[in-house]
Amino acid sequence: MDYLTDDAQQVISRVQESGITYLDLQFTDVTGIIKTVQIPARQLENAFRQGIWFDGSAIEGFARVAESDMYLRPDPSTFAMLPWENGEKRIGRLICDVYTPTGEPFPGDPRGVLRRALDVAKQMGYRYVVAPELEFFLFRQPLDLHALQTEDRAGYFDVSESELRSIQRTMADALESMGILVEAGHHEVGWGQHELDFAPLEALQMADAIMTARLAVKSVAKANGLFATFMPKPLARVAGSGMHIHQILVDHFTGQNCFADAQADYGLASAGRSFLAGQLDHARGICAVLAPLVNSYKRLVAGLEAPVYVTWAQLNRSALIRVPRTRAEQPDIRIELRCVDPSCNPYLALAVMVRAGLDGIARGLELPGAAEEELYLFNARRRLLTTLPTSLNEALEAMEQCDLVSDALGLNVFERFLEAKRIEWNEYVLEVSPWEIERYFTTY
Repeated sequence: MDYLTDDAQQVISRVQESGITYLDLQFTDVTGIIKTVQIPARQLENAFRQGIWFDGSAIEGFARVAESDMYLRPDPSTFAMLPWENGEKRIGRLICDVYTPTGEPFPGDPRGVLRRALDVAKQMGYRYVVAPELEFFLFRQPLDLHALQTEDRAGYFDVSESELRSIQRTMADALESMGILVEAGHHEVGWGQHELDFAPLEALQMADAIMTARLAVKSVAKANGLFATFMPKPLARVAGSGMHIHQILVDHFTGQNCFADAQADYGLASAGRSFLAGQLDHARGICAVLAPLVNSYKRLVAGLEAPVYVTWAQLNRSALIRVPRTRAEQPDIRIELRCVDPSCNPYLALAVMVRAGLDGIARGLELPGAAEEELYLFNARRRLLTTLPTSLNEALEAMEQCDLVSDALGLNVFERFLEAKRIEWNEYVLEVSPWEIERYFTTY
């Protein structure tokens, strides 16, 4: 494609008018890590016309050596300035799609995986809109990994120190300057734990926004002498960081919320009930994508505000999926999935989530009864309840047996993801933890 679209030309003009000297061309590897190629502004027109070539075999879980040659094509709709880059040089940002030398979309590009999943939704007459709650911890610098010090000791919705409130506002302002709206921010349960809640966006835009937000939070924290982490469970015996995702299917033609029916139980229309049932049906199979680290399963334990059982409810916050109450006069039904954590690759996570829900609609799955009882105290012997995987290894085994995940991700990403995560699990099981030494060394 050796020509410029109108959108690309507008970006070039904005770059020139803004005095931007360099641009970060960003893409994401299979494990959800941002990769960047920086180009001088004078190269931007060439990037739009011909792309920027790179070696894909050097990116973890991305491509084999034989598939190494590929190129980045910037998406002009993602242009933004990086507000935390406030030195002499002004830096812009563009998120890219990855292509093969023949000009075809690279099947291992996570952004392409989500595009394909959203195409399935479009074919069924839907648009997929989501709003995440992004949690993270702030720690003091310099870091001592053996004795981490949180920056505050506030609790849920407490007013933390004024400096931290200012830093949180700076994070929200940085995101808003890039076109990402933060609806609310507050202190979470854990010491040093914070949350940013995002205004709803269509799924591809939101996946881009999540990647941007992770970079923004880390950059602003570093500029203020702090370290931000999206590790799901950095501290023992306290609640971990999740990324609950509120979901809506919107009619592609009318813009109406397809989940809402004010006359139905819980306000859930037939499509909403089947979508929810589909996510419950595939919960174990998609869990490795939504909670992808060894550490993720230290969060998904009973009693610390994370789901354990594959159930749904309206009031019960220990359920995997909630249908939060809304005002009767203005029903805005959404489905909140609670096992997702902020370490996930959001492109892959949203892809398997929407495909699981759409599969429930396509198959007309019936929704089981809600579980409003307190599940952490519930005697599971009285009722057979399916549980989420309790380890990354168990989650990967469930993923391998889930045809929907392999279809949603495509064989390339499916195999690379499993390979990368198997390596991670095998490295973990070879280690001996301090807990094991303290518990067993002198006793046995």
